[in-house]
Parts: sequence; structure tokens; C-alpha cells
Amino acid sequence: MTSIFIRDATTDDVPALRDLIERSVRELQAGWYTPEQIEAAVHSVFGVDMQLIDDGTYYVAEIGGQIAGCGGWSKRGTLYGASHYDHSRNDVMLDPDRDPARIRAFFTHPSFARKGVGRALLEACEEAARKAGFRSMEMAATLPGVPLYAAHGYDAFETFDVPLPGGHSIQVRRMAKQIK
Repeated sequence: MTSIFIRDATTDDVPALRDLIERSVRELQAGWYTPEQIEAAVHSVFGVDMQLIDDGTYYVAEIGGQIAGCGGWSKRGTLYGASHYDHSRNDVMLDPDRDPARIRAFFTHPSFARKGVGRALLEACEEAARKAGFRSMEMAATLPGVPLYAAHGYDAFETFDVPLPGGHSIQVRRMAKQIK
């Protein structure tokens, strides 16, 4: 089994993360969304959320010293979207006693797909949220991510469209899980 090292993302990682996210979306979401949807999403909803980095809740997964993926969790109300995507911003702090923490912005470099990167990031996020007092998690999963999250106990309870530039949209599934 390949050793995956999880660490906090820093502002120094942002250029590499932007490249990884664009490549991940263009290659791993092909076949799930149209080329037009992918391009519109790459330039709007998908990207780095600097609030996650500032909060210390965004992680980088490395394999052999290379960035293999990224993902995080949030104690804020925003469910999805990069820093520059204004449609979904809600930076209010969540109450761990009543609100679910958010799983956010998971992307895997295509060279490391299906090697446990998403699982390792998800486990790190759940553990950190649990330590922060949260008892449940919630996300807006892209269609290619749904199988990963379902395999780790997340249930889909809503499907909705995320608006994109040019009149496009992408379908996502709202998923949730209780964490102990």
C-alpha cells in the first residue's frame, strides 16, 4: 500500500493546488459533466477556498513528496465553492451541537486517482471535525465523488444544480453522515 502523508495546506501551496484542481476537474469529471460544464466550473465554482486554509481545515495529501490531492472540512456555513465563487458564501460559524460540519473542496490528481487519497483526506477531516465537537458532516458532492462518499457511510438526501457562467449548471448531491 502506498504511504499517504496528510498535512495542513498553506498559502504557499495555492499555485500547485490550483493546477491540481484544474487537472482533476478536467480529467476525472469528464464523462460525468459536459466539456462546457467542466470549463465553466473550473473558472467559477471549483478552486481553492482561502478561508479553509486560513481556518487550518484544508489539507494536502502527499505521496512520495508529490501533491496527490487536497480536501478539507469547515466549521462555517459555506457548503461549496472556491473563494471567488460568491453564489454560495456563508462564513457564519456553525454550532457543533446542532449543525453539521462541512466536507469541502476534495480533488485528486489524476495520476493518484483510486489510490486511497480521497479516503485518507476524508478520514482526516472527520477526525478533526470530531475533535472540534461536531457529530455530523454534510457536503455537496459532485457526481464523480458520490461513490467515494457513499462507500464511507454518507447518504444522499437532495440533488440540486449549481449555477455556472454562460447559463450552465452542474448537478450535485447533498450528502450527510453522523460521526461518533
